[in-house]
Amino acid sequence: MTDRREFLRTGAAAAAAMALAGGWRAPLGAQSVVGSRSSAVMPSDASIKELMMEALNAARMAGAGYADVRIQRQRQNFVFTREQQIQNVVDTDSLGCGVRALVDGTWGFAASPRLTTDGVAAAAREAVAVAKANRVARDRMVELAPTTAHPDATWKGAFQTDPWDVSIDDKVGLLLEANAEALKVPNVRFVNSGLFFVKDDRNFASTDGSVITQVVVRSWPVMAITAVSPDFSDFQTRTNVAPPMGRGWEYVLSCDLAGNARRWGEEAAEKLTAKPVDVGRYDLVLHPSHLWLTIHESVAHPTELDRAMGYEANYAGTSFLSPPKDMLGKFRYGPDFMNIQADRSQEGGLSTIGYDDEGVKPDTFDIIRNGIVNDYQTTREQAPWLDWWYRQNNEPVRSHGCSFAQGWDNVQFQRMPNVSLMPGERDLSWDDVVSATDRGIAIIGDGSFSIDQQRYNAQFGGQLFYEIRGGRIVGMLKDVAYQMRTPDFWNAMDLIGGKQGYEMGGSFFDGKGQPGQSNAVSHGAVPARFRQINVINTGRKA
Repeated sequence: MTDRREFLRTGAAAAAAMALAGGWRAPLGAQSVVGSRSSAVMPSDASIKELMMEALNAARMAGAGYADVRIQRQRQNFVFTREQQIQNVVDTDSLGCGVRALVDGTWGFAASPRLTTDGVAAAAREAVAVAKANRVARDRMVELAPTTAHPDATWKGAFQTDPWDVSIDDKVGLLLEANAEALKVPNVRFVNSGLFFVKDDRNFASTDGSVITQVVVRSWPVMAITAVSPDFSDFQTRTNVAPPMGRGWEYVLSCDLAGNARRWGEEAAEKLTAKPVDVGRYDLVLHPSHLWLTIHESVAHPTELDRAMGYEANYAGTSFLSPPKDMLGKFRYGPDFMNIQADRSQEGGLSTIGYDDEGVKPDTFDIIRNGIVNDYQTTREQAPWLDWWYRQNNEPVRSHGCSFAQGWDNVQFQRMPNVSLMPGERDLSWDDVVSATDRGIAIIGDGSFSIDQQRYNAQFGGQLFYEIRGGRIVGMLKDVAYQMRTPDFWNAMDLIGGKQGYEMGGSFFDGKGQPGQSNAVSHGAVPARFRQINVINTGRKA
């Protein structure tokens, strides 16, 4: 039942292990260099456009009714330290072309690292050949929702300082300074830290007439601070200290790792003397730094339309929110004040983009409106599956712009936009929600989790747990995890914060598909209270 992504969210040590042991992958054709820079060369804008037109023309000539082409350069830079040692510096650089072709209602895809006219044309012809071969296994004819052409569009992410303009010395120096500060805390014995950076130069063109250029940067500073009791009978870790963001080096500096490291270390040390939680039912007050993950697993994933239709059953799983005809406009997910919004436009969001990988300008839409299921995440292919619902509501049949491919050698398919819990009408803060709670547990930060393949039964931990008595936090708890059934849990929500409490968390690595792909996604949330949720003690031994 445990989701593999639990491993991907357990801090710098696990992140480093993931990077070095294969939890992430460099795309086909990537150059991977440890301790130095790789040297792929991006063609000029004019050359890229010429190559994309060559690929589209070759696809048409081979028989495609529709085709799109993506030329992408993706760079990744990971820096890892432990205490006062540099563990590793990893650079990857990948550049190539992917072509998707639609022939007689059937998809084909092919990719090539050869950015020459012959190379991209060969990939286009291969994509058409694959589409013709796939025809025998087609379960339904692909129909694409209409979209507006964008013949000369550009977009740039919300980064100010490109991390590739910052020296390795500066990156390592920042981490080692933070490590040193954390080690000043009594009983802190181990500190891992790291920096993750991704930069995508994405170019797209389609036979519909779009030609789009975009550049995206994502950054994630991580620390895992471990305190050990004097008698070595216990150890506790504070990790997941800062969310990943679609921003640049300036975001890393704003996190002030060195300035906050001692506080995070003190929180790890305090866990050593925290009171083990008593099993029972409690009112839970969940901080946005924790609640984003619950939203991700129990709302965002089950509202992916391909999952609800059964197309991800082998790997990512299906959804309890199925079939859509029984859910849309009928199923109560939560209380009337629960509104879940999806978008790819929040500044700094990990899924934020100007145009998706089908050339669609994403819109903002309500997945849950006034507690009722209102929509699913869709691509151009998927939107017509819900045409009955859109016609019923006098809405156009259009993609929500949720198409994404990890790299140029991956075929695009439905991936998650930013999915967020909207603020309530009353502008309540975290402290306001705590003070309104008589007996409960406050949870800050995300931790381990487990959820079934339909996103219905789950268990969540966290980073910091505090006992609430009479509207006040009276002490720290440990070994806390809560159990939930998705609709029961969300219908137990009876109080949410307002705009002042809104924060974004997110996942830098989120897996789906066969072959597997990873995307990054943010989730905004406000503080929220959930009544009488079952809490277990994870430290108990049989």
